[in-house]
Amino acid sequence: MIFTYQVPGDDFSRAGYASAEMKKKLQQLGLPSPIIKRTSIAMFEAEINMAVHAGGGEASIEIDDDQIVIIMKDTGPGIADIEKAMEEGYSTAPQKIQELGFGAGMGLPNMKRNSDFFNIDSKVGEGTTVTMKIKIQE
Repeated sequence: MIFTYQVPGDDFSRAGYASAEMKKKLQQLGLPSPIIKRTSIAMFEAEINMAVHAGGGEASIEIDDDQIVIIMKDTGPGIADIEKAMEEGYSTAPQKIQELGFGAGMGLPNMKRNSDFFNIDSKVGEGTTVTMKIKIQE
């Protein structure tokens, strides 16, 4: 099964829609709750990052018998220093975003923490693709 969602940019009332929809689908499939939780957290963090930093993007999710593959792709400004961006607490979010309760610098670390496989491919001026895989296991 493959699902694709458009992630809005700069609209925090709609950011999180894709992860909420995916959570419902995973529940309908009867997947274990820890898998659903990890998938939901990883996707939500990626959606918020897309809204804050990239003006939105696209979420593509493939579910098979063994794993859930999440590909989050945007055409935003890219990440200049991925190693620095992976540090917990490091954030480039504007002050107005932080005042809304976002931009604490935990997005990428939380995505990695909740994935069995995590990769960032980013080019400054072209965009970022984050790939996450979560194994389905009882």
